[in-house]
Amino acid sequence: MSLATASRPQTPPAAEEPPVARRRFLPTPKILILGVVALFVAYLAIVPLWYLVQGTLFDANTGEFTLGGFTRAYTDDHAAAMMGNSIWFAIGSALLSLVVGTGLAYLNVRTDVPFKGLFFAASIIPLVIPGILYTIAWIFLASPDIGLINVFLRPVFGDAVADIYTVWGMIWVEGLHLSPITFLFMVAAFRAQDPSLEESALMSGAGRLTILRHITVPLLRPAIAASVLIMTVRSLESFEVPALLGLQNNIYVFTSKIYFVLRSYPRDLNVAGALALGLLLIAAIGMVLEHLTSRGAKAYQTVTGKGFRPRPIELGKWRPFAGAAIISYFALTVVLPLLVLLYTSLLPYYQKPSAKAFASMSFDNFEKVMHLSKATNALKNSLLLGVGSATLVMLIMAVAAWIVVRSNIPGRKVLDLISFTPLVIPGLVLGLALSFVYLRSPIPIYGTIWILLISYCTRYMPYGMRYAVTSLQQISAELEESAAVSGGSWWQVFRKVLLPLLMPGLLAGWIYIFVVSFRELSSSILLYSSGNEILSILIFEQFENGDFTVLAALGVVMVVTLMVLVSIAYKLGAKVGLPQD
Repeated sequence: MSLATASRPQTPPAAEEPPVARRRFLPTPKILILGVVALFVAYLAIVPLWYLVQGTLFDANTGEFTLGGFTRAYTDDHAAAMMGNSIWFAIGSALLSLVVGTGLAYLNVRTDVPFKGLFFAASIIPLVIPGILYTIAWIFLASPDIGLINVFLRPVFGDAVADIYTVWGMIWVEGLHLSPITFLFMVAAFRAQDPSLEESALMSGAGRLTILRHITVPLLRPAIAASVLIMTVRSLESFEVPALLGLQNNIYVFTSKIYFVLRSYPRDLNVAGALALGLLLIAAIGMVLEHLTSRGAKAYQTVTGKGFRPRPIELGKWRPFAGAAIISYFALTVVLPLLVLLYTSLLPYYQKPSAKAFASMSFDNFEKVMHLSKATNALKNSLLLGVGSATLVMLIMAVAAWIVVRSNIPGRKVLDLISFTPLVIPGLVLGLALSFVYLRSPIPIYGTIWILLISYCTRYMPYGMRYAVTSLQQISAELEESAAVSGGSWWQVFRKVLLPLLMPGLLAGWIYIFVVSFRELSSSILLYSSGNEILSILIFEQFENGDFTVLAALGVVMVVTLMVLVSIAYKLGAKVGLPQD
């Protein structure tokens, strides 16, 4: 070794780089949470539809592809009448709710109509009354045999004046039950419209009808079209009214026909699936049309950056008539249905009002309900499912809304679209789809309360997403950025900064989902099993058994429970900033 070589400092060998293949990707808690939520939303929305299509197009016994279900469903002798009744019932109910709801909204926002305090009660209370109870109440009122309206008018007119067991009767009940939703929808549209255009036309000499026809209605065209389409879809998926009123007179629509097929022996799942897919297609077309209509709404905007102050129109001599209309509407939608339920619940057996009937009143039916083991269990199940579905949906949708609104994750808009998908799935169709899923799944939840929870979470997921997205869009991202700069992790920022700010919107969504879950029937009717009944199912069973007085007592308990719970939640909402309009 030379001297020069020996004098050089010996450098240690460089550390060997680990092979790229040895590196492991460890997902952060943020990625895990977001991934689980996205997969959960996709599973709830997509898997039932896939199984529904598969169960319809493939024979359950042989596994072969078949269109026999469609052939048997739509070439039946009564198929044309069933589809005609469905369209007639849906459009008629939507138009009735539009006329009533829009007229009341106009009086409330634009005029000095009296009794404006009744509007809130008339718009909120019917939303709390379950559809099955509302329908049964109108049976007590307008049945040709036992209806109180016919009992009082028969001595004058001879025959029955009202017959609720017709398509017109179905339209009447469904339209009145939907009118509060249309009222709330149109109130928002009227308040967003500048009334100065109408005032200018009035000052120019135009009459009220001319202004209504040429200014008011054209400006409301997007809201009217959207309301008609949404109410038409809601009527198409209605189950309670067609099942309780239509089946009594062999009047079938899509939902009652599906129920009849599944209750027949042997069950033809291919026919039920074909009918469900047809109903789903019509509902999807309606929602697409509603979306296309709302895209052109900007052309009808009248409220811009300029301020305006609406001035109520003086009704003058028509004011007493408008007040009478408000009282009549409140009586028809709220007072009469609730009074007839309360009256029936106090009787030993159903009978027309008389001194003898009033003398026989007691609380025996309520005592029977308290000692009815099924009733206690049904109330517990309804509360558990209502609280559980509302809590799960709002927590999961809060994270899903963050993905859609805040993140830059590719495909986030697809997640928003997927979460919206169950909105076009009628409840009965969803119940059938979940039956296809879990009858063939190794997961043993079919026939348990858990499948009802999955059904409710799936069905009301779109509403939770809308509440969460709307609330998150109102919160600036600067608050999260400041917390992140201060060293907070994503989970800490989400839990300690965003969730408290989102709480008013999340609680509003929680209250809505709790109410609709508590009174749900259409998807539950195909999924429940003995021992897992809910209140709506128990009421339906009592109706089928003809036990009207116990049914009415159970209904009164259900309505009072809902009102108390909603009032408590509403008061708690005031403490976290929930708007108290």
